[in-house]
Amino acid sequence: MADGPSIGADELLALLPPGAARGLVRPASDLSPGEGAARAGAHIPLPRTPTLSEIFPTHARDAGWTRLLLASATPDRPLLWVQERMAILEAGRLHPPGLGDLGRPDRLIHVCARDTRALLWTMEEGLRCTGLAGVVGEAWGEPPALDFTATRRLALAAEAHGQPCWLVRLGARQADLSGARWRWRVESRPSEPNRYDAKAPGRSRLALELFRARGVPPGRWEWVDAEGSQAHAGHLAPAPVDRALAQDRARAWRDAS
Repeated sequence: MADGPSIGADELLALLPPGAARGLVRPASDLSPGEGAARAGAHIPLPRTPTLSEIFPTHARDAGWTRLLLASATPDRPLLWVQERMAILEAGRLHPPGLGDLGRPDRLIHVCARDTRALLWTMEEGLRCTGLAGVVGEAWGEPPALDFTATRRLALAAEAHGQPCWLVRLGARQADLSGARWRWRVESRPSEPNRYDAKAPGRSRLALELFRARGVPPGRWEWVDAEGSQAHAGHLAPAPVDRALAQDRARAWRDAS
């Protein structure tokens, strides 16, 4: 990990929302060392008020986006998680034990929707329930029912009832017109080397791109999982510079959008 200013647990929690402290954050890898040092205090922004956020995984079967979602969620109440039938067939059914405390039976309500219209109806009804911590929906592809009007309805329902909402667009080839206030692209990256076993994977990493947000400039970050007892401590530092890789990734993201 690149050198950077050390930040204790209390300072980190002051910089990042409570959930986001589950991992370490680095500026994007296309920053030069000087630029990275200047932005060492940069952090992944999250909505300050409940609204609709869209997540576009780079690969449909890449489940790394769940880390970003769990960092945004507050599991003090049950979370409604709705999966469209085609999303389950193509990307897999939700596995609650992999969600930590959020996967407990009293913290998670899982619904399988037969199609996109049923998915949207269930999500909108869930947003009206104040007993939930939020609503997650997994949609497949680019169905006609998932248009600007549908996403606008979700955004307005989330804001009117104070419920955060996440719409995960699995298998979507492009980020089309949407009423979502926050839009992310998420891609899993090769894990860090394991300091104890060269043949074993180390901490997992994610490449995050916020390409639309209300009142926040777009940006790219690298998420690094925190280690065991250090789940609420870490440091923010520039990521290693790889210009060719950064340019290739930026070109791919521009083509996708």
